[in-house]
Amino acid sequence: MSDTRYDVIGIGNAIVDIIGRCEDDFLVTHDAPKGHMRLVDAATIASLYADMGPAIEISGGSAANTLVGISSFGGRSAFIGKVAGDEFGKIFAHDIRAAGVDFNSKAVNGKDPTSRSLILVTPDGERTMNTFLGISTDIDDGEVDPAAIKAAKIVYLEGYLFDRPDAKAAFRQAVDIAKSGGRKVALSLSDGFCVDRHRAEFIKLIHDGIDILFANEDEITSLYETSDFEEAAKRALTDTDLAALTRSGKGSLIISHGERIEIPVDPVEDVVDTTGAGDLYAAGFLYGLASGKDLETAGRLGSIAAAEVIGHMGARPEINLAELSLKKGIPT
Repeated sequence: MSDTRYDVIGIGNAIVDIIGRCEDDFLVTHDAPKGHMRLVDAATIASLYADMGPAIEISGGSAANTLVGISSFGGRSAFIGKVAGDEFGKIFAHDIRAAGVDFNSKAVNGKDPTSRSLILVTPDGERTMNTFLGISTDIDDGEVDPAAIKAAKIVYLEGYLFDRPDAKAAFRQAVDIAKSGGRKVALSLSDGFCVDRHRAEFIKLIHDGIDILFANEDEITSLYETSDFEEAAKRALTDTDLAALTRSGKGSLIISHGERIEIPVDPVEDVVDTTGAGDLYAAGFLYGLASGKDLETAGRLGSIAAAEVIGHMGARPEINLAELSLKKGIPT
């Protein structure tokens, strides 16, 4: 593709992640469904924050994590998201720029605060997210920069952002701009509960404008309302050209018309925290596609990145992914 400044530009929730450990009974006490993301109000996030132990605070959000991963592979990435002019907004902007991602969205004062996600990690490494959306979902078509969208090879949309009409309009606008410029559009379904809330609209968006679909087993079966993973995978290809479907310890399945590629997990000695596993899988896969690699190699890069991030606390890679992939036999 000609005249591209970015490999991937993402649109998503600009969230400061607050990551800490807890026991399973803590989740029960606070009515937090284990392994899922739930939306909470300001009072609930304050109560959880007061009751939890020590935590790490870092810029986060699903698409933002993916773009940081792409940067770690050596790719060129940019992020569109909304923050307030408060302390958490400053944390987000500094962290994501320091990670090598272009972030030019202006902070907004006098409205809601910057969004936060309190991520509770149980001893088995499973993460449970409690998200106070704040200002991040106020994103609308005014934040979508047509020049930046057209300057990227791939536009990546975060399903978590799909809860408000203005954000949906921004997604559709980004799809239209990308298509007019001959760019590819990718979508992450983000969470099974998110799919339950927006099933029909997601299917229409995928059918009308998505070239690359990311989902885990729970999300894809929820989307097509079946308990049969293979049936859901088959139906995905009636709506999009390419799907990368992750299955936790079973690895991932990449399907496109005429191709079916099973990618094994990259070995991990100790699963510490699964936060960001899907985000980093998407990072490796999208980087691979943007840099011209075949689907199997892109899937392997995804597995390498996912394995790195679940071996420690937090949703960002702790080592350079380009160097790690080279050690695994895949030069970037």
